[in-house]
Amino acid sequence: MADRVSVLFVCLGNICRSPSAEGVFRHLAQEHGLLDRLHIDSCGTGSWHIGKSPDERATAAAARRGIDISDLRARQFRAEDLDQFDYVLVMDRSNLADVREVWHQNGGTEPRLFLDFGGSRLAEVPDPYYGGEDGFEHVLDLIHDASSGLLEEIRRRLA
Repeated sequence: MADRVSVLFVCLGNICRSPSAEGVFRHLAQEHGLLDRLHIDSCGTGSWHIGKSPDERATAAAARRGIDISDLRARQFRAEDLDQFDYVLVMDRSNLADVREVWHQNGGTEPRLFLDFGGSRLAEVPDPYYGGEDGFEHVLDLIHDASSGLLEEIRRRLA
């Protein structure tokens, strides 16, 4: 039985998928009364957007679902994250390869594909950055599904 569980969501730039996952998961954890037993964060493998807010389209899509991610700021993945988080969940295979390379060198928590926790037939959360608004809605649907599965696993871990 764990007292507290930490979850890190990882994508490429930390402005679309991973902050959306952080926001959705935080929202679900709050609804289920588990937020005080979780540490939730997000980051990107790239450095282009460090310190920036999430993409306006991601923020708007989340807001339409009652989730506020506007206060989040992008940061870059660090090797230490593998020692500080119980779950390191990546959005796609490219992110997985990048984080796994660091994991092979340093150990710690083994990174996993986030959608492994959901019921989708997809293995990866598609990057909506170059698409339209529908892409952001689709990403939120996938994230919500996987977040529900993850929360159920964590609930058992905390029991």
